[in-house]
Amino acid sequence: MENQSPVVYFVIPCYNEEAVLPETVKRLTEKLDSMREKGLASPESRMLLVDDGSRDATWSLISGFHEKNPYVEGVKLAHNRGHQNALLCGLMTARESCDCAISLDADLQDDTGVLDQFVEKYLEGCDVVYGVRNKRDTDTWFKRTTAEGFYKVMKVLGVDVVFNHADYRLMSRRALEALSEYRETNLFLRGIVPLIGYRSDYVYYDRQERFAGESKYPLKKMLSFALDGITSFSVKPLKLISNLGILISVLSVFGLLYALVSYFAGWAVSGWTAIVCSIWLLGGLQMLCLGVVGGYIGKIYSEVKDRPRYRIEDHLKNEPKD
Repeated sequence: MENQSPVVYFVIPCYNEEAVLPETVKRLTEKLDSMREKGLASPESRMLLVDDGSRDATWSLISGFHEKNPYVEGVKLAHNRGHQNALLCGLMTARESCDCAISLDADLQDDTGVLDQFVEKYLEGCDVVYGVRNKRDTDTWFKRTTAEGFYKVMKVLGVDVVFNHADYRLMSRRALEALSEYRETNLFLRGIVPLIGYRSDYVYYDRQERFAGESKYPLKKMLSFALDGITSFSVKPLKLISNLGILISVLSVFGLLYALVSYFAGWAVSGWTAIVCSIWLLGGLQMLCLGVVGGYIGKIYSEVKDRPRYRIEDHLKNEPKD
């Protein structure tokens, strides 16, 4: 590794990114040229664009760039499988040819100016390098508050995640090989990667405004992603249900004792409000608990089927020249 530059792959999941893709390829081409001049990337380095079943001209653009740009390789998934599966597909494809792979978004919000620092830390011996945001000034108040709350909740639930880190990271080939051994269908890479346990470090950066197009993570998808992360890595919600059941049982005993004392003392007064409120409260708690348990059962159902997490329809690869 000391004698030659590493083969670096940029892995970029793409879903309906026709508006931003030309600029993305342009900037990353310039970055690879710059890194080659500095000895941080070999001529065999590539950017791997993964089309996650886009409905626009994303794949046509990738195919066109592949024909003209020796850096560009492409993978087309047979249908939309979601960001995490598309990213995993890209990483597993890249590990066959790279020394290290850096995952980043196509929208150019991840600061490409710090890519050199990722590789420098890799050359120092790190197998995983996390890109961590300095601040969240570009987010709305709602997104900033909910995102920070999500990381705090994950910590409380015992999930080892890196605060303010999304999926902007470098992984060595050794780390990618370790990642391939994690077989769960319900993917949450931000929680899986820290479990690998190899030497890691951080690169801090300022997230940029989206260059073009619209966010592919509306509120509904963000909530679904957060729930996937919680239920994939923590059983504490189930323990909370058990504790809640114990608490309600204890309170019910005290309520029963109070009712008996009131009856024998002659204090009892027929009350419709108390009965109705109790029924609604307990009924709501039961439905909530059943929903949480059902969510975990659904996860088990998905896992035991062991269906493929993605299927590649086409792969555009640039073979190294002799």
